Amino acid sequence: MKRWQFWLGVAISAVCLWLALRGLTLGEVWATFQGANYWLLLPGIVVYFLGVWTRAWRWRYLLRPLKRISTRRMFPVVAIGYMGNNIYPARAGELLRIYVLRRREGVSISASLATIIVEHTFDGIVMLAFVFLNLPQLARLTADSGFVGDIQTLTIWVAGVFLGVVSAFLLMAAMPSKASRVIGWFTDRLIPHRFRMKVREFTERFLGGLASLRSPVDVLIVLGTSVVIWLFETGMYWFVMQAFTFEVNFSAMMLMNGTVNLATMIPSAPGYVGTFDATGIAVLEAYGVARSIAAGYTLVLHAALWLPITLLGAYYMARESLSWGQVQEEMAREDTG
Repeated sequence: MKRWQFWLGVAISAVCLWLALRGLTLGEVWATFQGANYWLLLPGIVVYFLGVWTRAWRWRYLLRPLKRISTRRMFPVVAIGYMGNNIYPARAGELLRIYVLRRREGVSISASLATIIVEHTFDGIVMLAFVFLNLPQLARLTADSGFVGDIQTLTIWVAGVFLGVVSAFLLMAAMPSKASRVIGWFTDRLIPHRFRMKVREFTERFLGGLASLRSPVDVLIVLGTSVVIWLFETGMYWFVMQAFTFEVNFSAMMLMNGTVNLATMIPSAPGYVGTFDATGIAVLEAYGVARSIAAGYTLVLHAALWLPITLLGAYYMARESLSWGQVQEEMAREDTG
């Protein structure tokens, strides 16, 4: 709470919320809430959890060269990670699931970290594909809108970053010995002597975590699974839309999904408050949805994405007899040990 990064995220969230809701009255948004059929959220939540289960399967697949773990055992760890990202700052859920996985299965932190970075990289590629595939349709709807140009420019820059990271990972996975020698060369010249052994050990375990990318078939399986995960999540967007009084096509939901998730890369308060909402409302407005309806839908969608998985993750974390303070203390001991 005392760190400046936390308060910067809160400030960015506050500005984004102001941008998202400016000009709207509470009565307009409340009328949208009252007109929604909330029973229709249930199939969307089911579809979302199918995506979370698929995400657990993908992580299990990435970890397969290190240790075979069933999807059933991976699912609670993934749920804890979601919960952590939703209520703690700085995507602390990733640290939580790394810690819980090591505690339960004995997988090293550095190897787990490699698989999580691979996950996010492939997720980014799929999100960018969702945006690219649907920008032409959005451009036709909004004609001279600078909004489309802004998304396009951002997407091109972010795509270059993600593709560069993927290429580096594939090279490191295909040639682990050479990658180890190159990293070792830099380590010997840039890292103080007392830290070199730790860096070398971390590097070897990290490269071990990339083992699932050594086969082209495995790469395609991970990419295909990533597409399925994000289609499930887009399916939730579409099902939640059925509870409201507007309709856009599935490709518009793909664009919204890709865009809001790119926006959540911006520092914000826990749970991506503001960055998610402002972007989602803007996309729907570009498709001609009334602002009050777009705001009501986006806020309800955000709550439906946030609440069930957070409660489930909190339940699993309580079952592990874990607290965030305990995780921080143990990780700090490792860093200083």
